[in-house]
Amino acid sequence: MKREYDFRSAKRGLVVAVPKTKVRITIRLDRDVLDWFRGEVERAGGGNYQGLINEALRQHIHAPAERRSDSPG
Repeated sequence: MKREYDFRSAKRGLVVAVPKTKVRITIRLDRDVLDWFRGEVERAGGGNYQGLINEALRQHIHAPAERRSDSPG
């Protein structure tokens, strides 16, 4: 570790830019649901559980209507 760091050319903000197609929201999920998605990412050796949730929702949206009609809500 250096004794001093030069931050004169540093920039504030996110380390990774977020695509314009992404929207930040707050959502409450049951603990077991969140644990399942996090576990799937861990079993896959890494990744992003939020992306996995997004993909699951996308698959649900594009599923045939007769398959979705059994869903709660």
